[in-house]
Amino acid sequence: MWRILGITAGALVAVSLIVGGFTFNQANQESLSLSSDLQYRTRVLADSLQDSIEPSLAAHETATTQKIVDRISKDERIAGLGVFDSTGASIAVSQGFPADEIHDPAITANMDKDTASGQFIRLSGTSTYVFIEPLHADNQVVGALVIAQNAAYIDQAVSHIWADNLLRLIAQILLFSLAIFALVRWVFLKPLQNIAEHMRLARRGDEVDLERVEHPSLFHGLVGEITKMTSSLRQARAVASEEARMRLEQIDSPWTAERLKEFIKSSLRGRPIFVVSNREPYVHEKTGNSIQWHVPAGGAVTALESVMQAAGGTWLAYGSGNADKEISGEDGKIRVPPEEPQYTLKRIWLTQKDIDGYYNGFSNEALWPLSHMAHVRPLFRKEDWTAYRKVNGQFAKSLLSEIRNVEQPLILVQDYHLVLLPALIKASRPDAQVAIFWHIPWPSAEAFSICPWRKELLQGMLGADLVGFHTQQYCNNFLDTVGSELESLIDYERFSISYSGHTTYVKPFPISIAFPGLAETHRGNKSNVLERLGIRTQNLVLGVDRLDYTKGILERFKGIEFFFDTHPEYKERMTFLQVASPTRESVEKYREYANIVTAEAERINEKIGTNTWQPIILEKRTYSHAELRDLYELAQVCMVTSLHDGMNLVAKEYVAARSNEDGALILSMFTGASRDMRGAVLVNPYSAEETAEALYTALTMTKTEQHRRMKTMRDSVRDYNVYRWAAELIKALASLT
Repeated sequence: MWRILGITAGALVAVSLIVGGFTFNQANQESLSLSSDLQYRTRVLADSLQDSIEPSLAAHETATTQKIVDRISKDERIAGLGVFDSTGASIAVSQGFPADEIHDPAITANMDKDTASGQFIRLSGTSTYVFIEPLHADNQVVGALVIAQNAAYIDQAVSHIWADNLLRLIAQILLFSLAIFALVRWVFLKPLQNIAEHMRLARRGDEVDLERVEHPSLFHGLVGEITKMTSSLRQARAVASEEARMRLEQIDSPWTAERLKEFIKSSLRGRPIFVVSNREPYVHEKTGNSIQWHVPAGGAVTALESVMQAAGGTWLAYGSGNADKEISGEDGKIRVPPEEPQYTLKRIWLTQKDIDGYYNGFSNEALWPLSHMAHVRPLFRKEDWTAYRKVNGQFAKSLLSEIRNVEQPLILVQDYHLVLLPALIKASRPDAQVAIFWHIPWPSAEAFSICPWRKELLQGMLGADLVGFHTQQYCNNFLDTVGSELESLIDYERFSISYSGHTTYVKPFPISIAFPGLAETHRGNKSNVLERLGIRTQNLVLGVDRLDYTKGILERFKGIEFFFDTHPEYKERMTFLQVASPTRESVEKYREYANIVTAEAERINEKIGTNTWQPIILEKRTYSHAELRDLYELAQVCMVTSLHDGMNLVAKEYVAARSNEDGALILSMFTGASRDMRGAVLVNPYSAEETAEALYTALTMTKTEQHRRMKTMRDSVRDYNVYRWAAELIKALASLT
């Protein structure tokens, strides 16, 4: 629609300029014509009056002269008539003659030159033509005749031309706009939109016949070429599908989105997948009169989004954007991704009270610190637990509605926000196959025992057929916790738990990223990124985290400070860029932490920085995947110093972006990723000295050593990417009976 309006507006501007030019020329010609006519008539009048006035003026017959003046001045177009002697004094003037505005010097100057002249001037705000004719007696100038002609009608005529042409232009604009709009809309844009829609369907793999699309004959050649392209694409997709099917049993072949699709098709045989999580993959926000969408920060969303685009299905999540309701259907559903829909997102609506208790309270002030060794005391409040149970019930009700007519639905519940959901689903649909994946660390049995509702949480998780964690250590901790809290039968050989007549299997599935991933749709100018941030040093060190106290940002800053204290030669040669995405800003602990991080960065910059250089650049905003990709490629070193982390996908994203196999990764030994990233420089983030020494090692590492380490890590990410993670999780769940 905006394109049509733009084309129409451009055409109308061009037409308006043309009409305006013609109108200007017409008005100018009319003005010149009327002015010439007035000048001619005035000169003729002056010549005729000269013959009548000169004798009476020579005979000093003032009365006769006045009679002539009064008789002639009755003409309505004559503004005034006057006869003056050789000194410029008036002899006879008509009534209303503007003597105050026609000055003596102008009259006497004409007499001195003995020449007649006229000019257009404004008298009392009215356009007037004033003509001065010298009068003679005995071949000498004895006076002057002054004629003032009203020229306002010339301005009126020009104004009428502009008004008439303006009305004509408005009528033309209306007709022209309708014609252009209809032409572009129905002759060009509508057929092109139909062709584009069919191309999109063809790209998704749907059967379409572009030759049957209605289109003007001028698009015949284009449609023919597109038809050939879609046919080639269909053949290529069929070949890729066949190759993916053949690779299913080849363990060493890399997992791709196409291979995952083929695996799901052959393994599930049409059974749909349902993903349930607190956080939605796409958030719609209203800014002014426009609605924009963005992908929220977080490893779980990053990983699952790639899986759902490959697998399709339905994703249930809490609708957190202020424009989510407006953009969704009445049932809360919307097809995503927005630019190329692949699956359905169904949003759950929560009240602010629910969010405060279920999400901010129990999930993030109780379960989150309980599961992380970050030395933050969990807060257990009864009202938060009540809200947590209520919201889990809402998710269960919505999900049960979705799977009402689905046989043996396959359900993947995500993370600590929805621990009660598996048991609630199983109670109503025992045929459903349910897995819950815990994306954060599982604490020791002793640590978990402080939770007042530990038994209810464990009972909720044991409703699942499969419980997944990132590492074997977390699986072991979970088995120990269940053994300590519930009367159950634990099989340590099969890693299964039998409780209340139901068996739950516990297995590690270290999550990863899409590698190889889809080509970036946006590639920014990387030099502009650094210029905008004011980074001009030869070395760039990068940190990318949510603004969370478990990510070790403060400890990282301490290590940076110690690095510059011990290696001052790197001042103004190295800059540390910290991208810190705001998160859980309604939770007081997170607001306090954000303020402390900002203050610490300012303190270090004031201590070490100069007028032209700051050691730490703190960016407290969410970066898109494309923007992060540029930063990953620019940074010589990436620092991941989490105090405790289930996996941490930033480490894997950085490695995946280093296609030249250079750069270095500094990684906390307390992350799940440290088990996979064998080429990383491991550190204890609580030690500023160790962090500083690791940074020095990374900056001084030889290219050969960088290549060796990076190749090892890239091979690890390539061999176990998110598609393989999803395949193993789905395969393990679908194989259970």
